[in-house]
Amino acid sequence: MSAVEAFPAPAKINRMLRVVGQREDGYHLLQTVFQYLDLADTLEFHSLSAGHFHRSPELAGVPEEQDLCLRAARLLADETGCREGVAITLHKSLPMGGGLGGGSSDAATTLMVLNQLWGCGLKRPDLMQLGLRLGADVPVFLFGRSAWAEGIGERLQALPELSEPRFFLIHPGVSVQTAAIFRHPRLTRRHPPITISAFLAEAPTNTLEELVRQLYPAVDDCLRWMATAGLVEPMLTGSGACCFGRLGDGVEPENLLAGLPEGWRAWVVQGRNRHPLHDLVKD
Repeated sequence: MSAVEAFPAPAKINRMLRVVGQREDGYHLLQTVFQYLDLADTLEFHSLSAGHFHRSPELAGVPEEQDLCLRAARLLADETGCREGVAITLHKSLPMGGGLGGGSSDAATTLMVLNQLWGCGLKRPDLMQLGLRLGADVPVFLFGRSAWAEGIGERLQALPELSEPRFFLIHPGVSVQTAAIFRHPRLTRRHPPITISAFLAEAPTNTLEELVRQLYPAVDDCLRWMATAGLVEPMLTGSGACCFGRLGDGVEPENLLAGLPEGWRAWVVQGRNRHPLHDLVKD
């Protein structure tokens, strides 16, 4: 394997998220809807000798032994007996701690690309099983399509009828600690479940949003700003900190970007129901 093109690792948003229970092992039971965005990290892969794995550049607070890309590469090599090594160059565009699934998406892209480049021959269900060992969000990026998810997020059903609107996406300059949110005693853990048809017909909800707004005033400020700016159904994605809302008629994204409060980042993005690397993996 020689140097190859840059491969995308797209962001996701949660168009809906409900915490509907908790297992005895502490994992929370969810209902959620994942959709990809056309905003992405990119990764390049370069050959190394067997057993050598490296990622660059350095990421603040993420030592290499904890990096999901490298864990994915090592896991694939170990499980398939592949005698390869790899150097991964990660071009980070997605904010860390933003609820966009950046680390999980990077890991999924690593699995898909190296599965092909190394000739491992694993199919989508096999890669999804490996991905689940890395994190609950990794399989949704390997699934390759927008999805209704249940369990801890690993039971996936395609949602081809999901709309693909333009969104205004904001990161309000804070990083939310997902584990702390799920451990918090004030978190609602028995949100009533709904059906897919009800989700498609009703205004979306995120069980985590109320608590995150209480603990992170910047998120509350962001959602209030989005509502007054005319964005449709602004809400938190995942545990945050990113928030998104649909661009309604008459709302000019250039004006929103010009009026963005200091310290916030924003993007105009498109919802996508298909992962850009979907066809890299056989079903």
